[in-house]
Amino acid sequence: MSKIGIAAAALVSAFTLVNSAHAEYPEREIQGVIMWGAGGGTDTVSRAVNDAAAEALGQPIVLSNKPGGGGAIPTAYVYTAKADGYTLLYGAENPQIHGVLGVSELDYLDLYPIYIFGRGLAVITVPASSPHQTLQDLLDEISANPEAVRMGSTGASGLPSTIAAIISQATAFEVTPVNYEGEGPGLEAMLRGNVDFMPTAIASAADGVANGDLRALAVFDTQPNDVLPGVPAITDALPGLDRYLPWGNFYGVYVRQDVPQEAIEKLTAAYAVAAQKPEFIELMQDRGNVMMNITGEEAIEFLTRWQQVTAWVLQDTGAAKVSPEALSISRP
Repeated sequence: MSKIGIAAAALVSAFTLVNSAHAEYPEREIQGVIMWGAGGGTDTVSRAVNDAAAEALGQPIVLSNKPGGGGAIPTAYVYTAKADGYTLLYGAENPQIHGVLGVSELDYLDLYPIYIFGRGLAVITVPASSPHQTLQDLLDEISANPEAVRMGSTGASGLPSTIAAIISQATAFEVTPVNYEGEGPGLEAMLRGNVDFMPTAIASAADGVANGDLRALAVFDTQPNDVLPGVPAITDALPGLDRYLPWGNFYGVYVRQDVPQEAIEKLTAAYAVAAQKPEFIELMQDRGNVMMNITGEEAIEFLTRWQQVTAWVLQDTGAAKVSPEALSISRP
């Protein structure tokens, strides 16, 4: 080979190496979009796991809260972002029922589940100043004064409104929802007297209950939870709900489906490491969450099942605007 040919080959080889190194993921900071506002369960879990994931990746993950549309706006934001692995969605369960509520055609099955950390339990809360000492007290007032009792909510696809739909299967539950951009703002509004009660994740309510600002009336499960000692299961007052339980919110991180496989593998590995940090496990357990640590096909199976159960509950209670059958969501 001539000297010119050798020089050219060396130049091509060097160019290839530089570009190969340059293309390694991640080479710059990553954007993490939190589905709900500051202070809620999704925000708390996302921020708790974020630094360890960033450390494992070797690049910062810059978080921002982008609430809106019951989670539809941030989901669409990530879905339409460039498919390079630099835009992540930290989300709760809401997109899985957007279709039946007519909110959006997108759900988590249109994205890729990098990691689902765990699922939570919900609790029915009132301010500590509320006259309602038990869930039955609240139910009696709702029954006596339809639509007069104000419920803190996060929109049509949020956890509070879905819980209300499930409760309505067992008893009259005509309340007036007042919407806020996340559980944190909703609980703050309740403490100011703007709403009378709010179903919320234990993760969002635990601190308020512990410091005496909130009173927990019932855990939305068939059993009490150690995080809220002395608080009864909702089936004590409404035994007819046992066929819908366990049910609750969940927390995960997602990207576009067509993100390069290298990025998916590195993100999955990073969050698997972050989820095993003792401080994160302690936070999850202290807030009444059940660790899941699932990804890929296992996560897709979980998302599919959760969507089936919830969509058909909403359909059977008359809360769905679009039939699950029309969306090819089969009955569980």
